[in-house]
Amino acid sequence: MTKATERGGILAILALILANVALATGPLFVRMADTGPVSAGFWRLTLALPVLFLIARQQREPMTGYRTSIWWLLVLSGIAFALDLASWNFGIERTKLANSTLFGNMGSVMLVVYGFVIGRVWPHRAELGAVAFAILGAGLLMGSSYELDVRNLVGDLFCLLAGVLYVVYLLSIRHVRGEMGSWSVLVWSTIFGIGPMLCIAVLLGEPVWPTDWTPVLLLALVCQLFGQGAMVYAVSHFSPVVLGIALLSQPAIAALIGWRVFGETLSLFDTIGMVLIGVALVLVRLPEARRAARLAASPPAP
Repeated sequence: MTKATERGGILAILALILANVALATGPLFVRMADTGPVSAGFWRLTLALPVLFLIARQQREPMTGYRTSIWWLLVLSGIAFALDLASWNFGIERTKLANSTLFGNMGSVMLVVYGFVIGRVWPHRAELGAVAFAILGAGLLMGSSYELDVRNLVGDLFCLLAGVLYVVYLLSIRHVRGEMGSWSVLVWSTIFGIGPMLCIAVLLGEPVWPTDWTPVLLLALVCQLFGQGAMVYAVSHFSPVVLGIALLSQPAIAALIGWRVFGETLSLFDTIGMVLIGVALVLVRLPEARRAARLAASPPAP
C-alpha cells in the first residue's frame, strides 16, 4: 500500500470506486431524459449550481475581487465546458455508451499532443506510445461504428470533439487555480456554461423543460455532485497510474449498461480498440507518476 493510499485509507478507495461508477452512469441518464441531450446537460449544470455555491461558501472561498484576465479565463472555461458537455451529450445518443465514455475521457492523451505542438516539449516514450495506441484504438472503434451505422460514426466524432473541448477547459482553469479555490472555479465555470448550453439547446430545437424530472435530477446529483465530488476527494490520495487504471472502469461499466439496457454488443474490433485506448490512458500517466515518485524520494532541502 502506498503512502498516498494510507492517507485516505478505505474511504479514499471507496470514493475512487464510487466516483467512477457514478460518472459512468451519465450517458444512461442522458438517454433516459425526455428533454434533448444538450438540454439534459443544461439541467445537469443548473440543478448542481446551488449546491456548488453553498460548498464554496462553506469553504470560505472568495467569489469576487479577481483581475480582469481571470474573469476572461473563467468565461472561456465556462464556454468550453458547455461546448464539451453539449458535444458529448449529442454524441451519446448516436453511438454506443462505451464509445462515448472512452472518447470523452481522451483529454489526457490530447494534452500530450498539445504539449508537443504548442509547447514544443518532446513527449516521453510512454507518452508517444499512448498517442499511438489511442490513434489505433480510436480508428478501430470508429471503423466498427461506421460498419454498423454511419450515425454511430458521427456520435464517435462528437464525443471525440468533446474530449478536445475538455482540454480547452482544463487549460483555461489551470491558469486561474493559483488565485482561486477549486469550488469557486467550479461555481463560476458552471455559471458561464449554463447560458451557452441553453442557447445551443434552443438553436437545435430541443425540448428543454422535462416532463419527467427524475433523469435530469439523477444526472445532476449522481454525476455532477456525487461523482465529481468523490473524484475531487479521491484524486489527491492516489498516483496518476492508479487513477488512470481506475478510469478504465468507466467504459467497462458503460458497456455493461449499454448491453443490459439497450442491447448494445461489442464486436472483436470494439474490444481491441477499447483495450488499446485503455492502455493509452494508463501509459500517458506514467511519466507524471515517475516524476512524483522522484520528488517524494529526494531528500528535503536543508
